[in-house]
Amino acid sequence: METVVAFVEESVKQLVNEPDEVKVDTVSDRHGQIIKVTVSPNDVGRIIGKDGRVITNLRTMTNAVAAKARVKAVVKVQTED
Repeated sequence: METVVAFVEESVKQLVNEPDEVKVDTVSDRHGQIIKVTVSPNDVGRIIGKDGRVITNLRTMTNAVAAKARVKAVVKVQTED
């Protein structure tokens, strides 16, 4: 699972303007792991992308990495409050 979390963290840091503000936490669920990504409010749009394309692609890539590690993972984006 560490590989999946590291992949998500590095990918998100490459996309945002404030990489120091990126925080990644995991929560266990009955369906697998939920990877909660917290970014600066200024960077939420960059993570979601036009029509949700960026987050959709990030989730697809994360699912591929998770499948290779034989785990199930879901990515959720949160803003820093």
